[in-house]
Amino acid sequence: MIHIFSLVLVSMTVVAMAGGGRDPDICEPPRTIGLPIYSSDKDLLQFALNLEFLEAEFFLFGSLGVGLNSIAPELAMGGPPPVGARKANLDNTTNDIIEEFGYQEVGHLRVIESTVGGIPRPLLNLSAEVFADIMNDAFGYNLNPPFDPYNDTLKYLIASYVIPYIGVVAYAGANPSIRGYESKRLLAGLLAVEAGQDAVIRTLLYQHKLELVPPYNITVANFTIKISELRNRLAMCGVKDEGLIVPMSLGAEGRLTTNILSADNDSLAYSRTPAEVLRIGYGTGNESKPGGFLPRGGNGKIAREFLEPR
Repeated sequence: MIHIFSLVLVSMTVVAMAGGGRDPDICEPPRTIGLPIYSSDKDLLQFALNLEFLEAEFFLFGSLGVGLNSIAPELAMGGPPPVGARKANLDNTTNDIIEEFGYQEVGHLRVIESTVGGIPRPLLNLSAEVFADIMNDAFGYNLNPPFDPYNDTLKYLIASYVIPYIGVVAYAGANPSIRGYESKRLLAGLLAVEAGQDAVIRTLLYQHKLELVPPYNITVANFTIKISELRNRLAMCGVKDEGLIVPMSLGAEGRLTTNILSADNDSLAYSRTPAEVLRIGYGTGNESKPGGFLPRGGNGKIAREFLEPR
């Protein structure tokens, strides 16, 4: 009997070591120093909520036909519902991917709000007209018919190319200014998933890079190049954004024109300041002049300070 009992204990130990249990001595994070969250961290992380709201609403509506008010209305903190968002005509696989992205953004909103406090959802304009304006600005002429991201899978993916990457460079830019260990842990987790979303979107588009986007005589790759060039112009801080195909000099180690992941000469993520992010998100090239996705401007201390008279 004792022998059998010993075997059971050994078996339970093996299961625990294989993932069936948790040993606090080996699972606890390393010791930390300083404060978990500094006051300046809160402003930067709350600024990010503007982008998280934008992504959540675009992905939820695109895949489900409903937004945050139907999924987790408390996270909106009384902010107005978005304008113009609707269900997209997506193939089943893409719909599954976008739906997952939407729920991931709900998680991001919840964890940021529970960690540093929230801000009211800003007024968001996700209408086809806003995306049409973006594409017209990118190409320097009016596309005919106007670009509609909700029309089909390919156009929705091109429109999706516009959004998550802004969050990637915003989080990379915020990283040096974040001081608290809980804040850093949160930022790293957010950045990892945002970068993953952007990589999935870029990979899906790369598979169609040479296809013409109907009804335009423009390839998918050229759409991404023009969108990236537009974001660089609006931000006014050099090249921090690249399309799916680049000159050899901008490819990984200067050896490729393939550019599935946008990165600098050391293959590190580019970074942007809040001012750059607002210039792009507003579509005006001016962090003090709202428009585009945020017709009344962003919320939170950082975004609102840019709107105050100087």
